Amino acid sequence: MNIRDESVLRELNLYPLWTRRGVPVQAESELVRPVPVEEKQAGAVSDGDEVRRSGGSEADTGTQQPAMDSAARNPSGEIALDWNELKGKVHDCAACKLRAGCTQTVFGVGDENADWLFIGEGPGADEDAQGEPFVGQAGKLLDNMLAAIQLKRGNNVYIANIVKCRPPNNRTPEPDEIASCLPYLQQQIALIKPKLIVALGKTAATSLLGRDATLGSLRGTVHDYRGVPLIVTYHPAYLLRSPAEKAKAWQDLCFARQRMTT
Repeated sequence: MNIRDESVLRELNLYPLWTRRGVPVQAESELVRPVPVEEKQAGAVSDGDEVRRSGGSEADTGTQQPAMDSAARNPSGEIALDWNELKGKVHDCAACKLRAGCTQTVFGVGDENADWLFIGEGPGADEDAQGEPFVGQAGKLLDNMLAAIQLKRGNNVYIANIVKCRPPNNRTPEPDEIASCLPYLQQQIALIKPKLIVALGKTAATSLLGRDATLGSLRGTVHDYRGVPLIVTYHPAYLLRSPAEKAKAWQDLCFARQRMTT
């Protein structure tokens, strides 16, 4: 679709677009100047950092066994599970306390050979009911975000979450829950072999990068996840609560599109 589609731009708080008479419309790459690529200085002040959901807690001191052990890889370290085996392991998983409180696991959806991989935090109520990530209002916004950069769910796009089970009351997943579930996502990434990962929100970004940081300090930079470029932007659920930040998310999307075409 055309990047200037009215409904998409309205959803992203980027409508109307005014142009002077007789002046050609700017090209797509000129609509928004991408955030600079260079690394930001350590300790940069966070601008519009994502608000954590209520109910989160500090690291659990209990001992949880990882969801997948070394048997998931062969001796050379290569992936030993195919998609069906991995889906079966996720379906039967009870490695952390989240499984007891959710309806079903939410594995992921999309093109299993996609160039684009979008990763969120965890399933919400709608996702838990339907078994697919990003299907509620946040999912509708994500679809509009994809359309704004000429992408579509399932078409060269895969969508997943850090955890596969819904946390109670949509709280932020706890560190032990993330540690138990992350190996599944790592297996998915290894199977998909994406050209770019887009981390949606602070939880997704810090879990994949293995370090704590503000969302504002992580935006605008191409990070590395095991050799795969990774770009950070806001979670759609946060954008629904803070629509003024949609313009910044649009910058991130343009930055991601620019990275994929260079």
